[in-house]
Amino acid sequence: MTENIKLHTDQRVTTMTMTIARPEKRNAITQDMYAAMADALEDYARSDAVRAFVITGAEDYFTSGNDLQDFAKGTRSDGVPPVIRFLTAISTCPKPLIAAVNGPAIGVGVTMLLHCDLIIAADTATFSTPFVQLGLVPEAASSLLLPATVGMAVANDMLLANRVLDAAEALRFGLVSRVAPSSGFATEVASLAAGLAQAAPSSVIKTKALIRHGKDQMTAQMERESVLFAEQLKSPEFAEVVAAKMQKRQPVFK
Repeated sequence: MTENIKLHTDQRVTTMTMTIARPEKRNAITQDMYAAMADALEDYARSDAVRAFVITGAEDYFTSGNDLQDFAKGTRSDGVPPVIRFLTAISTCPKPLIAAVNGPAIGVGVTMLLHCDLIIAADTATFSTPFVQLGLVPEAASSLLLPATVGMAVANDMLLANRVLDAAEALRFGLVSRVAPSSGFATEVASLAAGLAQAAPSSVIKTKALIRHGKDQMTAQMERESVLFAEQLKSPEFAEVVAAKMQKRQPVFK
């Protein structure tokens, strides 16, 4: 478990909270962090004791997305890449997942929400998917799930033109389940998780399975995205984005 992923279990209400904790980098996610997140989700799926799982971010950010410099170095795994392990774990988890979006959610910070069951956002949260601006393509089956969630017009605006939604817009378009004041956010999240953890467990699992039927298309789309995402990571466009960030300038695409 990397020090940047914190786990806390509340035994009273059998809930586990996974905190993306790298505030000095706005909680940007590295490959090692993805491996730790996958481990936590896989353990949760197998656990009989823990009945609700919360994903949140440390301090003022949910997550700023992938650590681009870390990904530019290429995968350090001989097996399944950590990010694929994470996406598989979150998209196939049979038990309820709560996302507590405490601040800006960028890139995978948005696309992972599409695989969570309840999404509560602080009123200060924002949502953006700047894949095209980074020389990349959508991932986590978001090219399929985001239009189905917020509508084609808004999805196009987000995925192509990097429209940033505030919390109220995210609620109106159906990207989040509810919005809570930032001042009482932790209390609202704890109450939501406790209620879910105290519900009849087999009923919760079966209801989630009924809601999340038809996974074949999602899995196929995720696989197509992964191929294209890997290609873009090796592209001159992505190399230009990384170079521009290091040189603190705007990227120039030919």
